[in-house]
Amino acid sequence: MRHMIFGESHGPAIGVVLEGVPAGLELDLEAVQRELDRRKPGQDPTATARRESDTVQVLSGVFEGKTTGAPLAMLIPNADQHSQDYEAIRYTPRPGHGDYAGFVKSQGCQDYRGGGHFSGRLTAPLVAAGAVARQLLALRGVRVGAHISSIYGITDASLEDAGALEAVAAKPFPVLDDAKGEEMRQAILEAKNEQDSVGGAIECAVFGLPAGLGAPDFGRNVEGIFAQHLFAVPAVKGVEFGAGFAAAALRGSENNDGYTASGGEVRTLSNHSGGICGGLTTGMPVVFRAAFKPTPSIARPQRTVALPGPEETTLTVGGRHDPCVVPRAVPVVEAAAALTMYDLLLCAAL
Repeated sequence: MRHMIFGESHGPAIGVVLEGVPAGLELDLEAVQRELDRRKPGQDPTATARRESDTVQVLSGVFEGKTTGAPLAMLIPNADQHSQDYEAIRYTPRPGHGDYAGFVKSQGCQDYRGGGHFSGRLTAPLVAAGAVARQLLALRGVRVGAHISSIYGITDASLEDAGALEAVAAKPFPVLDDAKGEEMRQAILEAKNEQDSVGGAIECAVFGLPAGLGAPDFGRNVEGIFAQHLFAVPAVKGVEFGAGFAAAALRGSENNDGYTASGGEVRTLSNHSGGICGGLTTGMPVVFRAAFKPTPSIARPQRTVALPGPEETTLTVGGRHDPCVVPRAVPVVEAAAALTMYDLLLCAAL
């Protein structure tokens, strides 16, 4: 199922076109909207003050409540833009942002307002696309859930099961341990008060997958396909599966997942591999973490250049920005995971 995201942060609208949605799905638009509501801005002091309803509209691909098999197009209007806030950065790229690379690629013709097509605002259509994929996965008994695993070095409780993640989805601050969540919130607010930002990580799990999906080669390696979807999410700078980088400090006897026969099924006693071995699913939950960098747009003076000179100068970014993107990125990571898994299931059926 291919998806194409279109629009700019301060344009009239953003949206997504999905190709390959099968005919006959009773599309639950309320469920799509619930996912968008989890991501939308303006709901908490730890997020940007920009207020958008993020109300999804279906333009094509649905008739009388069911998908038709034609491309499914969904639109999300923009409403609360303060484009004047970005005049100062038109020719002075923000450090850590895609401004400079975008300026070069577009030969200076990019929409600089709000980051244009490079903005985190473009994750809203991704969430809408993922919500459709989640409905298709549910028909196959596959579930996806995530939580904030860390912010600025403060770590959440360890993931235990799918039920715990279902409860997290209903929380305004999606953590397993609410006390740790409050510590994280305070760290975000402290950075905000100091005109700075913080990063963090999100842990995601996919439950209900059969063993044997994927392939060891480049095109269908499960970890590789996940990485492609996840690194397309703005601010993601690292992805690890299972024990991830911590496995580098273990012995084989510690890291290997021993097998057991339980109820006639082959399972593993641990899941250090994150549910993937040899590029294929093992039948255990696929567990990964995505690391998010601190928001580049901060009000502290930073060194940059004036284009097209270039001449060295300093920049103080104004406007409304998330001091930490991680809390609002949880449904975004889930959406990327859902799109990945549906693609893998489709490949397995071919």
